[in-house]
Amino acid sequence: MSRSVLISGGCGFLGSHLVDRLLRRSDLEKLIVVDNLWTGTRDNVAHVADPRFDLQIADAESFSSLQRFDEIIHLASPASPLWYMREPVRTIKANIGGALNLLTLLKPGGRFCFASTSEVYGDPLVSPQPESYRGSVDCTGPRASYDESKRCTEALLFEQQRVVGLDIRVVRIFNTYGPRTRIDDGRAVSNFAIQALTTGVLTVYGDGSQSRSWGYVDDIVEGLERYFWRDGISHRGPLNIGNDHEVSVLRIAEFVRSLVPGSRIEHHPPAPQDPTNRRPDLTSARHVLPGWEARTGYQEGIGRTFDWFRQRIAAGTVAAPTA
Repeated sequence: MSRSVLISGGCGFLGSHLVDRLLRRSDLEKLIVVDNLWTGTRDNVAHVADPRFDLQIADAESFSSLQRFDEIIHLASPASPLWYMREPVRTIKANIGGALNLLTLLKPGGRFCFASTSEVYGDPLVSPQPESYRGSVDCTGPRASYDESKRCTEALLFEQQRVVGLDIRVVRIFNTYGPRTRIDDGRAVSNFAIQALTTGVLTVYGDGSQSRSWGYVDDIVEGLERYFWRDGISHRGPLNIGNDHEVSVLRIAEFVRSLVPGSRIEHHPPAPQDPTNRRPDLTSARHVLPGWEARTGYQEGIGRTFDWFRQRIAAGTVAAPTA
């Protein structure tokens, strides 16, 4: 049966990779990508020549269409603290307003998929974090626009599932990196790669002991593809997707530094409310997605990402930052 799919945020880092996977589907009749190009870029989908693909430049919270969709995948939101802390109202609108609006475009019986985040766990007191963990969060802190709008959107969808039987898939994505990240994204891997390639000074906030579980984009998108549509899974979520191998920020910086002789690390004051640790409990994911793992080690994945940034800068596709 032919399917019509809408993906919000499809010009973004993760969204564009998911677009590539969606266009492999033989049952796909139409793919509408809704993106306001706030953090996404046209370059991320410039390679797409599929006639089923239709890009609509619009906000997820105000996009309108006479068409109704069999599946909606809601990714529209910045994921970098640098971006969402700068425009909190816009971030909240993208997540909650986007979900409220896009739900009106879903066919009866259609499926709504939502990309939530490990940030709902806050600065966790439990490690690894299972989906049952309610988090150590600050609903009035500087990261709250992102964390709490994701949590609220989860609540909206699970209540709709409970009250009207909405078919949902909610995934909590842990730290992800790889090609197609913005040059000014602001998160650790992209920051370190760009800084090493330009100024040669890698900025580490705090002592760098804060740890993350670094998931390479191909592995993460494979999990999303299987969960959202490919495997015919009935599990509604939330479902953690990420790499459960924890590595400190400082170790990541030291590895990137090793790729550029002469580069150095410079420590700056800690970022506000930067979580001390982040590691998914993948027990549910291994049950729901048998055989799936985030297999790419950080050295291999960062090497690929570093080469991608280097090629882009060399080709003049993106300008190196001036400061």
